[in-house]
Amino acid sequence: MKLPGHKKRKHVAADINSRSGRLRAEREMTISDHGFLRESFQNLHKISDEMWRANQPNPRQVAEHARLRGINTIINLRGPSTRGYYLLEKEACERNGIELIDFQVYSRDTPTVEKVLEAKDLFERIRYPALMHCKSGADRAGLMSVLYMIFRQQEPVRVAVRHLSKKYLHMREGKTGLLDAFFETYLDAEAETGVAFEDWLKNEYDRVQVKADFLKSGKAKLGLDRLLRRE
Repeated sequence: MKLPGHKKRKHVAADINSRSGRLRAEREMTISDHGFLRESFQNLHKISDEMWRANQPNPRQVAEHARLRGINTIINLRGPSTRGYYLLEKEACERNGIELIDFQVYSRDTPTVEKVLEAKDLFERIRYPALMHCKSGADRAGLMSVLYMIFRQQEPVRVAVRHLSKKYLHMREGKTGLLDAFFETYLDAEAETGVAFEDWLKNEYDRVQVKADFLKSGKAKLGLDRLLRRE
């Protein structure tokens, strides 16, 4: 329980140019951000000849992506941060000639029209080959993989949604199921009227209603979100 007047202390970024600061950043990446779990499991998948998806990479893995896969761009779906995992990833990208793009999306909310259209534009302007990641490589990476396949690869939504599945550790049983509800709402509209995805998005999509309907349905097992500890 928080005491009256208690304020959450603002996180101060470590100075990775100093030995103590680098050690602190490495601890934040490895322990606080659960990087030790991702040391040997990257949830790494090739989704097209030009695009990969994964969980949060450490500096060694960033270098491997550059050397083994020729990655030119990494899309960080977590957004910028003062935490060690981000500082070290940013440094590793600079060292390996990779452009790091911060493009924050959310795993437990319905996406906005603006963010979906920004994703479409993003996929047209980045340098490929590219890799996109969130923390676990399951939900936000899944959402963006579906959008990538729709917009960049011209794949039907009913096929593209396979990138949101347990194969990639995506769980639709918690609030992350809002991502599934978003696409399922479109597929229902498509089946009824044949409307194209982007037309539906711009003219018919009601994100507040989709979220309300999903939460009302009881499909969101909130205890699962706490158990998985996903962002």
